[in-house]
Amino acid sequence: MRFFPRTSIDFVGKRHIWYTVSASLILIGLITIAIRGLDYGIDFVGGTELTLESTPALQIAQIRSALNKIGHGDAQITTFGAASQYLIRVKASEQSTNTSTQIMDVLKSSYPTTQFTLLEDNKVGPEIGAELRRDAVMAIFYGLLAILVYVTFRFQFIYAVGAVLALFHDVLITLGAVAIFGWLVPWLNLQIDQTMVAAFLTLVAYSMNDTVVIFDRIRENLKLYKGENLIRVMNRSINDTLSRTIITSGTAFAVLLVLLIFGGEVTRGFAFAMLVGVTTGTYSSIYVASAIVVDYNVYIKKVDLRVPATQSPVLEIERPYEVAAKRA
Repeated sequence: MRFFPRTSIDFVGKRHIWYTVSASLILIGLITIAIRGLDYGIDFVGGTELTLESTPALQIAQIRSALNKIGHGDAQITTFGAASQYLIRVKASEQSTNTSTQIMDVLKSSYPTTQFTLLEDNKVGPEIGAELRRDAVMAIFYGLLAILVYVTFRFQFIYAVGAVLALFHDVLITLGAVAIFGWLVPWLNLQIDQTMVAAFLTLVAYSMNDTVVIFDRIRENLKLYKGENLIRVMNRSINDTLSRTIITSGTAFAVLLVLLIFGGEVTRGFAFAMLVGVTTGTYSSIYVASAIVVDYNVYIKKVDLRVPATQSPVLEIERPYEVAAKRA
């Protein structure tokens, strides 16, 4: 199924306009982070985690209303088991030394006819939170490093650089969106926790997959259309894969949108980050990764793209082991 069977859109030719758009979005996000900061969850700043049961069962909104009286309206509340058991996660507070007691007291006073039973009470120290933050950053770093090695081996180093820069682009824009919407739309309750980190790692893999598909088509078309320059071949390749991109990204977008709206509080952060990441990942595969390869050839290699590709060997994409085999 092809939505656009004969498109001839000049994607790469407008790359400098989209560079400006990307830089603006990243800058807005970084400014927001610098001014407002990020809202870290209990995983990263420490806090209290309670498991309790109520008889009869209460709505999450009722529990949140009670917690709001003691300044914990932003707590993470989830139900499990028989829907009358709750997991409450509250970030550490300097004003409170016994958070679990305060929570139980405010719940009992707010709903005197309801019986509450504390099943488990755990505390997460700030030292563990700091270690988790370091681990999260290192996980993303090593993921990008592995992708750099993989794309270098499969294509060329400059293609790997373009792919990794596109991934940095996706992560920065998504992080900025989390900061902006977490500030402007408080009910989303977007916190940087382990679930959010999982979303960032997932969107890195998703964006990389889309980029590799386009790079594969570029390599094929460079061999088929040796009389054309790199920009024309790249535009042809992106247009060839446009239908596949729309179907894949559109399906993922629709599922994530439903998950964001109806999935509940637990998956809301993951769904939001992935929703933004799928959008930016699709965009960056077209307008960032491929465009960086073109500009490298234009400004670093000084390749005249008006010259047919057969006269410009640098435009050919070969795997490193293929080059070694030819030399041997």
